[in-house]
Amino acid sequence: MRHAPVVVHRIFPSGGRQVTLRTASGEQSLGLAHSDEDVIEFLRRAGMPDPDDVVLGSTELVEWDADTPHVYEADPPTDDLP
Repeated sequence: MRHAPVVVHRIFPSGGRQVTLRTASGEQSLGLAHSDEDVIEFLRRAGMPDPDDVVLGSTELVEWDADTPHVYEADPPTDDLP
């Protein structure tokens, strides 16, 4: 089973998503993203060619873990308190 080299993990309750890069030697944390622009910058710094296309295009290079792709903020609580 092949895994995408870039993983954008589930949204933290406080917002943001951890981004990691899988390599032959293991997983490297790239940072905490609050937008697609953050993910693009992390990938640019890591040396990935065409990071805009990788993040914004239809590609199998990015795995969006657990939550909706391109969303970085947790849903507010929906308590119906008076």
